[in-house]
Amino acid sequence: MEAAVPVVMVPGLNCSARVYAPQLPALWQFGPVQIADHRRGNSMALIAKSILDAAPPRFALVGFSMGGYISLEILRQAKERVLKLALIDTAAAADRPDQTAKRQASIALTREGKSAEREEALWPLLVHESRLKDETVRAVVKEMHQDTGTEAYLNQQNAIMNRADSRPLLKDMKMKTLIVVGDSDQLTPPPAAKEMHELVTGSRLDVIPNCGHMSTLERPDRVTKLLVEWLAE
Repeated sequence: MEAAVPVVMVPGLNCSARVYAPQLPALWQFGPVQIADHRRGNSMALIAKSILDAAPPRFALVGFSMGGYISLEILRQAKERVLKLALIDTAAAADRPDQTAKRQASIALTREGKSAEREEALWPLLVHESRLKDETVRAVVKEMHQDTGTEAYLNQQNAIMNRADSRPLLKDMKMKTLIVVGDSDQLTPPPAAKEMHELVTGSRLDVIPNCGHMSTLERPDRVTKLLVEWLAE
């Protein structure tokens, strides 16, 4: 048996370990799997440092959505520790003004005690239109919001709004890199994934059909297969 490869998986905004639940049994065969706690710190630098402090000396890194932003900050701080990289439904650019404005509106609703309204408005942006009535996925999303809590959510939004443009990092990356995106992802759409793919020499891009932003939950078998192939290479 080949040497084990530790895997660190970073969830997205307002997400918990549940976002990777469908993938864990298959990835475990390659080595210990750690779901990073990204609820500590209100900047990308602080969150990435806390994850690095708890991570194995060297590891394969998976980042979904905000977890991708954090993963790129981890590379900025300790690129030599990352053996392989998988970026799922994410982007490398900094927040645009229009995105920041939407985040500030979500923060305002949260502080007014209107988190339920915020979540209701967000739901159609999270999944493919064919899954708008998928109560199983929706229940997981709600549970993850509860797992995260209000304080961590606000800190995460602050970190995202103030993140650096990570595209310059990608040009010098040499590790095996997988980039995945749902073809109907409205939050981090396919052009953002294609941009990263073009910047990372030798990277693999997979655009999942009939899939929105929550690909690990919407198309779990496809994402699992891609990650298994990436780890097996």
